Amino acid sequence: MTTQTVETATWGDLFRGRNGLLALALVGGVALHAINVHIVTTVLPSVVQDIGGLQWYAWSTTLFVVASIIGASLSVWLLALAGQRGACVSALLVFSLGSLGCALAPSMPWMLAARTVQGLGGGVLAALCYALIRLVFEPALWPRAVALVSGMWGVATLCGPALGGLFAQAGHWRWAFWALLPVALFQALLVTSQLRPANRQDDKPSVRIPFAQITLLALSVLAVAAGSLSAHLVWQTLGIVSGVVLGMAAIIQDRRATVRMLPLGATTLTSPLGAVYASLALLLIGTTTEIFVPYFLQMLHGMTPLTAGYMTAAMAGGWSLSSMLSSGQFGVAASRLLRAGPALSALSLVALAILMPALDSLPAELRTLLCAIALAGVGAGVGICWPHLVTRVMTLAPMGEGDRASAAITTVQLYGMALGAAGAGLVTNIAGLNENDGIPGTQSAAIWLFASFAVAPLLVAILARRFTRPAPQHSTTGDAVSERS
Repeated sequence: MTTQTVETATWGDLFRGRNGLLALALVGGVALHAINVHIVTTVLPSVVQDIGGLQWYAWSTTLFVVASIIGASLSVWLLALAGQRGACVSALLVFSLGSLGCALAPSMPWMLAARTVQGLGGGVLAALCYALIRLVFEPALWPRAVALVSGMWGVATLCGPALGGLFAQAGHWRWAFWALLPVALFQALLVTSQLRPANRQDDKPSVRIPFAQITLLALSVLAVAAGSLSAHLVWQTLGIVSGVVLGMAAIIQDRRATVRMLPLGATTLTSPLGAVYASLALLLIGTTTEIFVPYFLQMLHGMTPLTAGYMTAAMAGGWSLSSMLSSGQFGVAASRLLRAGPALSALSLVALAILMPALDSLPAELRTLLCAIALAGVGAGVGICWPHLVTRVMTLAPMGEGDRASAAITTVQLYGMALGAAGAGLVTNIAGLNENDGIPGTQSAAIWLFASFAVAPLLVAILARRFTRPAPQHSTTGDAVSERS
């Protein structure tokens, strides 16, 4: 194995000349997808008040995530079939059709179908961004480009709720979806001018679709989501167990299949590449605690919804800022960050387990400040690692599997978020989060949620040893260089 030894380029190198336009072409699609996620979360209460379907409220997100996982898995096939330009334009078209359907939705079933289409296009966009980073940029620019992508999710967390809130407050939730269309059109024009068209040679390599693995993975997420929607612990547990079993079945199938979804070595923890993928998922699982942070802050600290929402955004802010600042490190320094980042996230989650349920033990202002610092610490621990983890996926990918390895980043990321969200619901339910137990139940849920989820980043700190040991350098970028030429 090898660690990253190429000196990282500067931000000026990334934004200079055509590189800047290429960077905008890539991250614009991710920004569109990410901002849409947070806008919809904000306007969804207004949607159900207008067109009904409260019983299907959570499935708007569930079907979007499932479709995004499918889209991410199909991105390699689409890239091989349509080329850089055609793949991005096709994904933007599908995303726009889904947004149009949401804007015109007369009922919740229509909305759910449109959200599924929207998620399919968004998943392809997010996965293509990672795949194209290694195709259009030199390896020295990869950490900076990945950090820029991470920054887009942070910007979306800060801007999305505000934009969605404006539309919802004005009583025009449909405008939130209409507003996405001109942005998608601008993005399509940008990628058309900057990315290469498809290779028209007859000997172009064919890529087949791993239908069995994609189906099992989608069923896994649906099982977890279905279980988490139940108010009964037995069904919640059954849903998560079924989801994990189906997820393991997808991994076993991928190991045996001739048409694979993940690159060689990605499904075993003894492989450096497998350890990196597991680390990506575990770090995302740790951050899913943010789902309950607004509720805890409102119930235990008496904050308004708006204040609690922006306190929660401290986690995304910490992720984005630390990702930008750490992306310039390489070699030994990057390896140290890969070990320090998970430790910071774990310590911050433990701090939240102590601070969040505290009521009168500290002055309110100090308690709020410390909670904000701890939330930022959880995100910062992930952001410190993220550019270097993603870069290692690109450099550790077996020859000829760079596209598959890069696209799988989004698949693993979304799957980790889905499992984490379901697990968070299960833990809080067991710990006593319900209407009958009131404040004591909420305090218990906060303690158990943050304390138990601190285990996830701690496991990353252990796994990091598998891909941070120095080793004799060998060529890991020949595949990417040949594809760019």
